[in-house]
Amino acid sequence: MYRQRDDFEMGRMGESHDSVMDPVIAFSGHLGGALTGSSARKPGRKSTRFAEFLRQDQDLIEITLDICDDSVAINSIKNAGNVAEDPQLALLARKLEKKASFGSSVINAKIRQVSHELKRIASLSSGKDPPPRVDKTVTGAKNALKGLKFISKTAHNDDQQAFFKRFDNLAVNGLLSRSDFGACIEMDSKEFAGELFDALARRRGITTPGITKAELQEFLDQITDQSFDSRLQTFFDMVDKNSDGLLTEEEVREVIMLSASANKLSKLKEQAGEYAALIMEALDPNNLGYIMIQQLETLLLQAPIQSAVKSGNYSHSLSQALSQKLAPTKVQNPLRRCSRKIKYFLEDNWKRVWIILLWFLMIAGLFTWKFIQYKNRAVYHVMGFCVCTAKGAAETLKLNMALILLPVCRNTITWLRTRTKLGVAVPFDDNLNFHKVIAVAIAIGIAFHAGAHLICDFPRLLHTSKEEYEAMKPFFGSDKPSNYWWFLKGIEGMTGIAMVVLMVVAFTLATPLFRRNKVKLPRPLQRITGFNAFWYSHHLFMIVYTLLIIHGIFLYLTHKWYKKTTWMYLAVPVLLYGGERILRAFRSGSKPVQILKVAIYPGNVLTLHMSKPQGFRYKSGQYMFVNCPAVSSFEWHPFSITSAPGDNYLSVHIRTLGDWTRELKNSFAEVCEPPMGGKSGLLRADYMQGKNNPRFPRLLIDGPYGAPAQDYKKYDVLLLVGLGIGATPFISILKDIVNHMKVSEEERNIENVGKQKKKTFNTVRAFFYWVTREEGSFDWFKGVMNEVAEIDQKGIIELHNYCTSVYEEGDARSALIAMLQALNHAKHGVDIVSGTRVCSHFAKPNWRNVFKSIALKHKDSRVGVFYCGPAALTDDLRQLSLDFTRKTSTRFDFHKENF
Repeated sequence: MYRQRDDFEMGRMGESHDSVMDPVIAFSGHLGGALTGSSARKPGRKSTRFAEFLRQDQDLIEITLDICDDSVAINSIKNAGNVAEDPQLALLARKLEKKASFGSSVINAKIRQVSHELKRIASLSSGKDPPPRVDKTVTGAKNALKGLKFISKTAHNDDQQAFFKRFDNLAVNGLLSRSDFGACIEMDSKEFAGELFDALARRRGITTPGITKAELQEFLDQITDQSFDSRLQTFFDMVDKNSDGLLTEEEVREVIMLSASANKLSKLKEQAGEYAALIMEALDPNNLGYIMIQQLETLLLQAPIQSAVKSGNYSHSLSQALSQKLAPTKVQNPLRRCSRKIKYFLEDNWKRVWIILLWFLMIAGLFTWKFIQYKNRAVYHVMGFCVCTAKGAAETLKLNMALILLPVCRNTITWLRTRTKLGVAVPFDDNLNFHKVIAVAIAIGIAFHAGAHLICDFPRLLHTSKEEYEAMKPFFGSDKPSNYWWFLKGIEGMTGIAMVVLMVVAFTLATPLFRRNKVKLPRPLQRITGFNAFWYSHHLFMIVYTLLIIHGIFLYLTHKWYKKTTWMYLAVPVLLYGGERILRAFRSGSKPVQILKVAIYPGNVLTLHMSKPQGFRYKSGQYMFVNCPAVSSFEWHPFSITSAPGDNYLSVHIRTLGDWTRELKNSFAEVCEPPMGGKSGLLRADYMQGKNNPRFPRLLIDGPYGAPAQDYKKYDVLLLVGLGIGATPFISILKDIVNHMKVSEEERNIENVGKQKKKTFNTVRAFFYWVTREEGSFDWFKGVMNEVAEIDQKGIIELHNYCTSVYEEGDARSALIAMLQALNHAKHGVDIVSGTRVCSHFAKPNWRNVFKSIALKHKDSRVGVFYCGPAALTDDLRQLSLDFTRKTSTRFDFHKENF
């Protein structure tokens, strides 16, 4: 084949390097124009050498292309002069020489890529030092490698068999379509999986609408490749839609929108253009209009390296200090193993143990006393042990029906835990759990009492002889009952049956299945489930207690009034509870509140700011009841107070989760409008003095009431964990800590005040972890986050926001978001996910590492762990608190509120 060599030298007009065999054609101009000459149109194979100026001293770069018909391939790239090899040029050569030949449709694009890159090298070489290349250190490469994970695990043989099995199920005519690719590789983001499919197909020149099993194997080999360079190239190919090796701002914007969609970040999607410009500004300082894979690599590696440098040897020392202590130790001796479990149990639950033990001893004592008493009476010879069992169970029922009211006397409990030292020995946080335990004991007592009467006592009485019945005449009359109906139609029987029916209804609707609408009933029956059904059915207790007193007066076997002790058991608890309800009604009616501000945020959260009634004193972490007569005159619902005690207003944040909260939000939404002047909220209404104000629905409040979080001041270190709307009690705590810092700053020169604060406020460090599914949730408390970040100059409060809709740090679907986050926070000081000054984390926290970190930083300290949210996380946090308390010098005290 005849070979022609053409030299095109930009900027060197008329100079040529003639040879005998290779005629030289001189050319001056853009490289892309080289292919428009006559030589480019001739058939056959040609080798074209391009030369460009690298510096003003006429050093040259020689690029040799092999041109054959309509295809072009890079032959070589090298220095034409005697200058030292440029590392960036060598990198460009290696990259381009790896490329296979490409068709005429992309020839000009490839030439433009070479031209642009050479210009970039030339511009950097003319007086400016090139940006330092990031070293792939062990830490940096390892972390960045995690940042480009395309599927959750490396595909081993077993995993590949699962992929191929799904391929067989999804493939049509032996081809797996683009739309089914995500399902095949178990990638839940269908859009992202489609873009990955396109990138892999482009790289292999696949133009068919689907891929074969062999091609799927190639795809899996690439996306599960553990090398960082391979993953980086795959990610770059996804962004580089036209395969020219360059990323334009539009392509960057598209991949930002793709990542935002995959991670359910609507705000990021709306601002994709702004963030694309930010990336171009950071990676294209010379305004060339594109970035290359090397800049992307630098950005990916820079953050992990900086993180590693910042942390130093902390992670290593953390692991060394705690790994051995936290490792589970096996005790071979079963007696020692059992004794250790009992010891740990008593250490962790001694408050509950002594209360339950005392209560059980009281029940056992009453049952035994009544059992023996009736065993020595004449009725025992007719009814036997049945009557003894029934009367013993009845005595325990009297006690439990009295005790069950005490845990729900909220005002009394709040006063006791706030004004007395009983909290040292009494677990006030478990009041509702004790209420439920007593309810179970009542159900068991009813079963024994009613069962013994209906199944044993009454049948035995009906079958007694005349001689045996003589001893029963003082109790059942001179004539022996003739049938079973005689016992049921009396006052004793009617009241007993009515109480059982009402209790069954109340107990059933109070179970989580019905109270949380987990039972799917036919539409006509759906209204008998949910919180409203639980609320109203529980108020049947007023009828039950009335029937219980009547039932206790009309007894078959007891006629003397002072032996009818039911009213004696109930008198004090009923009066106490009744007094509390009267106090609540009086207090809520005499403390009207004025609505100051209403805002409705993403996630169906209603925020209410209201005036603080005179004399309304509360602690951070407490809650209050809210009633809106426009929705229901009878329903009162508890909500954590999100304002701080030092604020001149009260605020609550209410998540729409049921009928009542939905109607409450709709009532306030009617008077709200879209916010003006950059104010927060989707809808908003403000009370303005002396102006035409919206007519807000009337609101009544009752409280405050005690909660576990109110005791936070007695701890040196706080770990506050909130899931979703469960962050509300901790927002008040954060505000209170900030207010305390302000006061301490103002009064630091006043010695007496300083001493007083030191006694009542022991907290020196607080860690706040807020985990939520939606990015819009961060708008709820954006002002608090920014205020903490601004005022807390000493680093007392450490804020950690986690957005679980974003894929974990280590997933390719969130890699670009992590890069954007670092760039935007470095430049503007604002997080792109939360919109606050606090950087957000992705996915869920590693709670064990959180506890490790605190244990290492705060040795020999008491850490108050406060959790508010669904019950799913309760057991994990409690167990971690126990483990780290037992095996480190740091004591973790766990408290929780579930909803």
